[in-house]
Amino acid sequence: MATTRTIAEINQKIQDGSVTVWTVEETKAKVAELGLAAATAAVDVVTTGTFEPMESSGAIINLGHTDPPINIRECYLDGVLAYAGFGAVDLYIGASQAAGNNRWGETSESSDIISERGGGHVIAQLIAGQSVNLRALGHVSDCYPRSTLDIDITRDTINQFYLFNPRNLYQNFIVGVNSSDRPLLTYLGPLQPFLGNAVYANAGALSPMLNDPQMRTIGIGSRLFVGGAPGYIAWEGTQHFPLQKRLPNGTPIGPSATVALIGDAKQMHPQWVRGCYFSGYGPSLMLGVGIPIPILDEAALQGCAIKDEEILAPVIDFSIPRRVRPSFGLVSYQQLKSGHLTINGSRVRTAPLSSLYLGRQVALTLKEWLLKGEFELSEPVAPLPKQTAFLPQNN
Repeated sequence: MATTRTIAEINQKIQDGSVTVWTVEETKAKVAELGLAAATAAVDVVTTGTFEPMESSGAIINLGHTDPPINIRECYLDGVLAYAGFGAVDLYIGASQAAGNNRWGETSESSDIISERGGGHVIAQLIAGQSVNLRALGHVSDCYPRSTLDIDITRDTINQFYLFNPRNLYQNFIVGVNSSDRPLLTYLGPLQPFLGNAVYANAGALSPMLNDPQMRTIGIGSRLFVGGAPGYIAWEGTQHFPLQKRLPNGTPIGPSATVALIGDAKQMHPQWVRGCYFSGYGPSLMLGVGIPIPILDEAALQGCAIKDEEILAPVIDFSIPRRVRPSFGLVSYQQLKSGHLTINGSRVRTAPLSSLYLGRQVALTLKEWLLKGEFELSEPVAPLPKQTAFLPQNN
């Protein structure tokens, strides 16, 4: 008889300490050893993890009202512009917003130079408990008479501080190469000329979304690990494209589904949230995210059994500066993780943009939370859309 279970039943096991949890790497080995049916009967939850740049991220900050009150309309956090157009002391700072010239003229950066410091660094600094200088201009009114504010803030002195990330966890991505005669500085990092290297950004068979390729258990409201704290999938992510072409095993052959994530930054840990910078491109945020996949039936475990050799990504030539770039075909993550691939008869070095080591640590940490009863699963309140088309601008 086939094994089936519910999320409520799994949560009861978490509460009474009888739950069985495997990391996604343990799972692949167990399925190979025991077979799909026996492994499904044995495990309740599979934990996945990744640690990679997620530039479409940012933080909501509510300062709490000053005395006298201010209605902020322009604000800088350590010289990084924050958006202030939706409430008197509500701010949003984007991870990829670079520091630059401001009203106080305190940076020597010219407008055509990309600062190596940005919103991701400010967010990481606050999560680490460090202080950040805030300077703001206010719109003066009878309700809000104050015109300026210059203070140092920490995560403990601001009213609310949470990550709200519009696009994280691509379900697969691309491999970047460069066939031109000059180096290219890209969002994948430096791409060397004459196919000197190939950079991939996804963790392949370790990646959270690729272990539930049909998004049967992952949906809006799913609870997960984000930045070292519990968080949730808030919505589909921007550029969510589930209609990407897929292999018979359900995995897409390029960028596909994405999710928007939310989590309390006051609970996060600096180990899992780090500012970063891509030379010639700009600042970003390295973020650890892990999704627990409830094994409700054999189909759920079948998704978690996917191997690197069974997942393909397109090799894209960045030397052509267009939205649609030439491709050198598809390559498996097994080939990518071997350290090299072959393009037109040439051996090309490969390197991951994500940290495979820290992705494994995310999955292990999430496993420990579940075994200790410190984390429970949540039922999605709605599925992620599966028929969303991608609409580009054709001008």
